[in-house]
Amino acid sequence: MRGAISFVVGAILGSLVGASLAILLAPMSGQDLRNEINDRARSITEEVEMAAKARRAELEKQLEQLRKPVKPTDIQVQ
Repeated sequence: MRGAISFVVGAILGSLVGASLAILLAPMSGQDLRNEINDRARSITEEVEMAAKARRAELEKQLEQLRKPVKPTDIQVQ
């Protein structure tokens, strides 16, 4: 029983010390961190959207080329 109580007390004290050190040594406040995460997420989303638009334009151009009628003179016989 004493071992269990000692473990619980040690876990609580360890948690308090760890939380205190995390708060004291954190590089920025919680609001600043949330703002930075939001900014990065927004920029990544914009980059993905731009890449998707560019790829879509490429695919539409290729589809347009494939839909063009083939002239008999364009066919090469081997």
